[in-house]
Amino acid sequence: MTVNRDELLELEREFWTGDEQFFAENADRECLVAFPEMACVMSNADLAATARKPNRWRNLEIKLQGIVEPGSDIVVLTYEAKAVRENGEPYSALVSTGYVHRLQGWKMMFHAHAPLQPEGSKARN
Repeated sequence: MTVNRDELLELEREFWTGDEQFFAENADRECLVAFPEMACVMSNADLAATARKPNRWRNLEIKLQGIVEPGSDIVVLTYEAKAVRENGEPYSALVSTGYVHRLQGWKMMFHAHAPLQPEGSKARN
């Protein structure tokens, strides 16, 4: 199966801005998530519940860094994301997402964020 990069990137954008219904329809039965504050396997319902709050992000920019297709029904992509949180705080991270192709289409089964320092800030020692 040939992967449509635009389709996957559109799914990614919707996961940043979509609602609970979008998450429920586009995440797999279980999803492995890895953020600095947590790492766990989440059920579809638990993951969808994280999108209950509208307008979580705005001004999203995605710069694709790489995409691999290790199997005919599995794709992993990595990109740099920049966005603004609902409270106005800027956010940037390296993001990786894994998708598995089911009968209903691509479903997110892995998602990880590695936050980057805001531009112009210096690392603390």
